[in-house]
Amino acid sequence: MNEKSGNYRWVICALIFFATTINYLDRAVISLLKSDLTKDFHWNDGDYANIEIAFKVAYSIGLLFAGRLIDRLGTKMGYFFSTLLWSFSAVFHALANSTFGFGVVRFALGLSEAGNFPAAIKTVAEWFPKKDRALATGIFNTGAGVGAIVAPLTVPFIAVAWGWRWAFIITGSIGFIWLIFWLWLYEIPARQKRVSKIELDYIHSDADEKDKIAEPGERISWAKLLSYKQTWAFSIGKFLTDPIWWFYLFWLPDFLESQYGLKMTGVAMPVALVYLMATVGSIYGGYLPKSLIEKSWPVFKARKTSMLIYAFAVVPIVFAQILGGINMWLAVIIIGLAASAHQAWSANIFTTVSDMFPKRAVGSVTGIGGMFGSVGSVFLSLFVQKNMFVHYRAIHHIEIAYYIMFFVCGASYLLAWCIMHFLVPKMKGVDL
Repeated sequence: MNEKSGNYRWVICALIFFATTINYLDRAVISLLKSDLTKDFHWNDGDYANIEIAFKVAYSIGLLFAGRLIDRLGTKMGYFFSTLLWSFSAVFHALANSTFGFGVVRFALGLSEAGNFPAAIKTVAEWFPKKDRALATGIFNTGAGVGAIVAPLTVPFIAVAWGWRWAFIITGSIGFIWLIFWLWLYEIPARQKRVSKIELDYIHSDADEKDKIAEPGERISWAKLLSYKQTWAFSIGKFLTDPIWWFYLFWLPDFLESQYGLKMTGVAMPVALVYLMATVGSIYGGYLPKSLIEKSWPVFKARKTSMLIYAFAVVPIVFAQILGGINMWLAVIIIGLAASAHQAWSANIFTTVSDMFPKRAVGSVTGIGGMFGSVGSVFLSLFVQKNMFVHYRAIHHIEIAYYIMFFVCGASYLLAWCIMHFLVPKMKGVDL
C-alpha cells in the first residue's frame, strides 16, 4: 500500500527539511564569525556566552508558546509567521553595532526560530502514519546538519568578500523564498487536492488514532499536559540531550581554533564533515525503528531499542581529546560520530510525542519539551561553559574545559534513556 499510495507527503517532508536547513543556517552564522566579531567588539568568552544565552532564553520562552500557538492557528499559518519573523531577525543582525545590540537580535531570533520544530513535528504527525514518522522526522531533521554544513562553506567566504554584515543579510533572506513555496504547496491532508484517496487512507492508517484530522483551534491546558508522565519523559530527555547539540553548534569552530589554530575559512571542511556525518545519522536514525516495526516489533520497543543504541554511540566522544592529540581529523571524526548519534536520537525522541499523544496536542507537547531542552542549554552555558571556559582560557588550559565537556556529552544520552524508560516503560498512549 505504501508504494502505491502516492508521494505528496514526501513533498511536504521536503518543505520542512528546507525550513529546518534555513533555521539552522541562520542560527549558526554567528559562531563562524566569532573571531571577526570578537575583534570588532572586543568580546571575551563571557560576552559570547551571554549572547548565546540570550538566544537560548528567548528560544525557551518561544518554544513554550510556539507549540501552543501552532496548535491554535494550525500548521500552515503557524509555520508561516514563525519563518517570517525569524528571517527578519536574522537579517537585522547586520544592523547590530554593539554587544548589547547583538544580544537583542539574538533574543529576537531565538524567540521566532522556536516555531520550527513544533510546527515540523506537528506536520509529520498530520502527514505520516506512526511507522513512517521517525523516518520522516529523520529526513527533515537532516536539515539541521545540512544547514550547519552550508554555513561553514558559505558564511566565511561571504564575510571575506563583502564583510560580516552581508553574511547575515544574505543567509537571513533565504527564508523569504521558502515562504512562497510553503503558501503554495501546503495544506492539511484532508483539504489537499493533490493527495489521492489511497494516500489519504495510508496517512490515516493507524487504527489507534481517533483524531485523524488535526483541526486548528482545539485547546488543551499546559497543566493537563504536565500531569502526564509521558510529557515529563519527553521533556527530561530533551533537557539532558539538547544542550549537547547546542554545544557543537556554538563551540565547534572555537574548539578548532583553540586546539588547532584554525580560523574563518580554515574551519570550513572540519565543521562540514561533522555535520555531514550528523546528516547521515539523522536519516539512519529514522530507518532503524521503521525496519524493526516492519518486522512486527511493537512501536515502543523499536523506538527505545534504537534510542539505546544511539545513546551508546555517543560515548566514544570522551576520547576526542586523546585522539586529537594524534591527529586533528581523528577528533573531528569522533565528534562527527557523536553528532550523528545525536541526530539519530533526536529523530526518535521527537517521534515519541506523536507515539504517545493525539495529533491535536503534538505541537503543545513538542513546545513544552523543546522549552525544557533550551532551558537545559541555558543552564549548561551559564553554569558550566561560561565560567569554566573563561577560567581555563585565562590560565591557558582551554583543553581541560573541552575535555570536561566531552565527558558530559558522553554521559547525557544514557542518563536520559534510563529516566525516560523508568517513566514510560512502554510509552502508553494518552487519551485526551
